[in-house]
Amino acid sequence: MPKFLSALAAGVLICSQVSGVAFAQSDYPAHAITMIVPFAAGGPTDMVGRIVGERMARTLGQQIVIENVIGAGGTTAGTRAMRAASDGYTIMLGHMGTHAAAVALYPKLAYDPSTDFAPIGMVAGMPVLVLARKDFPAQNLGEFTVYAKRHAAELTMAHAGVGSVSYVTCQLFNSFLGFKPKLISYQGTGPAMYALVSGRVDYMCDQVVTVVPQLLSGNVKALLVATPRRNPALPDVPTAKEVGLPQFQASAWNALFAPKNTPQPIINKLNAALVEALDDETVRKSLLELGSDIPDLAGRSPEALAALVKGEIAKWTPILKAADQTN
Repeated sequence: MPKFLSALAAGVLICSQVSGVAFAQSDYPAHAITMIVPFAAGGPTDMVGRIVGERMARTLGQQIVIENVIGAGGTTAGTRAMRAASDGYTIMLGHMGTHAAAVALYPKLAYDPSTDFAPIGMVAGMPVLVLARKDFPAQNLGEFTVYAKRHAAELTMAHAGVGSVSYVTCQLFNSFLGFKPKLISYQGTGPAMYALVSGRVDYMCDQVVTVVPQLLSGNVKALLVATPRRNPALPDVPTAKEVGLPQFQASAWNALFAPKNTPQPIINKLNAALVEALDDETVRKSLLELGSDIPDLAGRSPEALAALVKGEIAKWTPILKAADQTN
């Protein structure tokens, strides 16, 4: 074949490939999207994912299927999402554990949260509470501390896996008070909460999303909320500062990510669907009733999320390494 014909054929092939990619992006989404949730069904991350995902699906015109991928404090899900195709059909609802704390807790972490994902946007912030089983013989943090130190050998703490929000925040709590409980791991905060409700463990830390219904039902007792101000959904729960532990401040967050190199037009469509979902009155009501903090418009952008991830890694890495040495 003459050189000019060969070059012409190559040019046509490249143009067809480029136009094919452009068409795929403009036609997105053409089928269902999978949202990977890094814990078992029923936990706070799962609940937030289902509330927001259902509304995003209506905007996008395609179903968003929740896939609960459990294990290793959420990092199994992070690895699965990182290795997925960069076509917008697999996204992940990550959080402070999978995309910040895991860097310090897993030296051989298979992914880099700040470079292996394309940020889509922040979904919600979740204040963290310290909870005890309903029949625990203490009514406040002071009594809890006295009891915990007298019964240190049998003290038990539930968590959703190393690197999970429940693990990270409670390890920080433990380091401040000198607690060294027996750590009992579950495949998600839902199963961990069930263990607390059934009295199989003494205490745990959990995000407000799953705490509200359990507290209102009297299934557990709250010792404190680790935020500067009381939470409107739980106005009777004192802050850490009010009970004498002002240094304990912890608020989790959930955010959407896609694999890196996902085309920007697809990221833009997903972000627009997320923004619309968070402006929906039904979604807002559901999240606020669960005690969530909904980000403002500026806080929902991919750029804001990228900055948050970098900042959270810088914040939690020294804290967790110090807490690990203490414990």
